[in-house]
Amino acid sequence: MQNSKYPRAEKLKKNTEISLLFEKGKWRTSGNLRIIILKDKPTIPIESGKFGVSVSKRYFKRAVHRNRIKRLLRECYRLNKGLFKEAFGEKTMAMLFWVSSEMPPKFRDVEAQFIKLCETQKK
Repeated sequence: MQNSKYPRAEKLKKNTEISLLFEKGKWRTSGNLRIIILKDKPTIPIESGKFGVSVSKRYFKRAVHRNRIKRLLRECYRLNKGLFKEAFGEKTMAMLFWVSSEMPPKFRDVEAQFIKLCETQKK
């Protein structure tokens, strides 16, 4: 059985890590999802994989809507963690964004975009 948890150690929370990710990371887009990735390199060592999610206040003024989308994004990562690590690597810092002003209709739509994002990276 795969590890389908999202423990505190995997959460991207430190400002120093987030700023490093934005300075040196690479952007990828698929549908309404956008991800910034920083892989482990000799010049930039990363101890363990970290993952975070964000939804812009520009698109969703109400916190309940932002929180709902963030829950969906975290759940996509949690359920497809094996696919994510296979595509981007074990020691990777990443942050996932929802870049549309439309509320996602179903979880399956968000998950399909996340899987597509991971599969396009593998190729």
